[in-house]
Amino acid sequence: MAKIHTFTIHSLQNQPIDFTQFEGKVLLLVNTASKCGFTPQYEGLQKLHDTYKDDGLVVIGFPCNQFGEQEPGEPDEIKNGCLINYGVDFLITEKIDVNGPDAHPIFQFIKEACPGLMGNDIKWNFTKFLVARDGTPQRRYAPITKPKKLESKIKRLLKNG
Repeated sequence: MAKIHTFTIHSLQNQPIDFTQFEGKVLLLVNTASKCGFTPQYEGLQKLHDTYKDDGLVVIGFPCNQFGEQEPGEPDEIKNGCLINYGVDFLITEKIDVNGPDAHPIFQFIKEACPGLMGNDIKWNFTKFLVARDGTPQRRYAPITKPKKLESKIKRLLKNG
């Protein structure tokens, strides 16, 4: 099976992000939007980041405007909204598509590795994916799953790989 470490993307500031730098880390990948009913989950994601970053957790937000056009902003607007409203300092990527023919390869890969209940497409903002230290996707979580609910699984992955 392929590993997540083979991918690259750009940050919100248009800097390249090579996923080889995350080898040996547990990843929490989330498609995000700043004008969504689930947007307050940024707070819980930030708390996970603050609590477990020194243990090897990397939280990455992937802004996406495919669901109700709830991420319409330009990079500076997205960054300022995350920072000002939720104190986010975990990694945020460039705005991407997560479904359809223009879906970013990271999401093509992760959706195939962790299919949803009713097909592989992501249904809404704040779908979450956990990836083990070795780069293998572990599980998909629905948008309604609050970040706090992932904590025990994150702890296990941090401890056991």
